[in-house]
Amino acid sequence: MSETKQDQGQDVEIDEAVEGELETAAEQEEGTVAPEAEENSLEKQLEDARAQAADNLEQLMRARAEMENIRRRSEKELTNARKYALEKFAQELLPVIDSMEMGVAAAQDENADVAKLREGTEMTLKMFETAIEKFGIKGVHPKGEEFNPEHHQAMTMIDSQEHEPNTIIDVMQKGYLLNERLVRPAMVVVSSANSGNSSDEE
Repeated sequence: MSETKQDQGQDVEIDEAVEGELETAAEQEEGTVAPEAEENSLEKQLEDARAQAADNLEQLMRARAEMENIRRRSEKELTNARKYALEKFAQELLPVIDSMEMGVAAAQDENADVAKLREGTEMTLKMFETAIEKFGIKGVHPKGEEFNPEHHQAMTMIDSQEHEPNTIIDVMQKGYLLNERLVRPAMVVVSSANSGNSSDEE
């Protein structure tokens, strides 16, 4: 009877030992699978990051190339704008030059008609004034107007009984404005402060 109990006790110990070994093996298996899964996940994340980095780099290179193209186009347009800024102005002046050349050729004729030469010169001058007015250049001829130091340059002052003081009596040289900005002041003769007072003394 005691031997039977002893055998049963040994059997229980063996069973417990076997269960313990199985549990240990299971734990080891679980510990082995987890790192492998984690390693696969990290590799996947690394691949995704590399792909994203490559895509970002490609987009950056495209953006840089586009910016470089824009810069080159802008430089070319700016260079052309500076180089050909006067193209339209030159086109307007060419007929004036042609007219002046024809006038010079006509004046060389011994039998040239002075009246016609004068008429042609006046027409050429009118063409020139029309051409520059298209580009905002306007003449300043202020005879009879009040003296304005911003647009006029007084060359001399004289007494005049026919004009109020500070009045422009004569224009020695026209002035010019470019889009209302003074390019050259008109050189003028101005009435003095004593002007306009008629003398009754005899």
